[in-house]
Amino acid sequence: MTGEKKKQSENIVILFKGGRLASWYELSQDEQNDYSHQHVELMLSVAREHRMMRLEGFRLMTPLESYQRFWVIEFPCLAGAEAWIKAEMEPPYGFYGYYEYYLSRNWRPDYFSTWATNPPYPVRPMETDPHNIPVLCENKNSVVVLLFGRWRPGAEEVDPVKRGDEEHIRLMKSVAGEHDLMRLEGFHLISPQADWHRAWVIEFPTLRGAEAWIDAEVSPPHGIYAQKTMHLARKWSPEYFASWVTM
Repeated sequence: MTGEKKKQSENIVILFKGGRLASWYELSQDEQNDYSHQHVELMLSVAREHRMMRLEGFRLMTPLESYQRFWVIEFPCLAGAEAWIKAEMEPPYGFYGYYEYYLSRNWRPDYFSTWATNPPYPVRPMETDPHNIPVLCENKNSVVVLLFGRWRPGAEEVDPVKRGDEEHIRLMKSVAGEHDLMRLEGFHLISPQADWHRAWVIEFPTLRGAEAWIDAEVSPPHGIYAQKTMHLARKWSPEYFASWVTM
């Protein structure tokens, strides 16, 4: 294992299901602007101090009450992740947020990155100062499937042939090729949850590709042995948040 690969496997990735509470919209515009700028100043200081490596947001196409966005935030060590989470919830801005945090590791990035048949160009960070918050918006050039899943109890003991593991891989790769899969990323939770142990970010250039992937994910026989929750999303102001990365 090379030093670079080893380092990536040791990074801490925060998976953050978040949004704003209804009480945020009861604030005046001046209060919202003031709290937002205080929040950005604080979070940028954490990003610099702890050498944040990635900040990527996704806006759910169908928000689930206060759960409106999903974030992937990467640091080289646990201290950075802890500092980020603490700062995220710092008042006054923190009073108005919805927070679900999960710590994870990258899951076999060298393998799953090879599935992409139409990888996008790297995001070009905005050249303006990230302290100056632009109008944030979703990027409609692609559709992202956010998948949270695990084996159903006992499924790991089932013969892989009966589960249709190889058949499933062939099916998913055929969807990737037919619909120009842009990326496939996996994350493995450090503390598994009752409903999911791994999360995936799957990106296609069109909704048709995302729908085909979702259909294939639940196709039997493999689909009956796995428990999966999926949401459709768009990337959230990627150029702006890429400018937060300090290394």
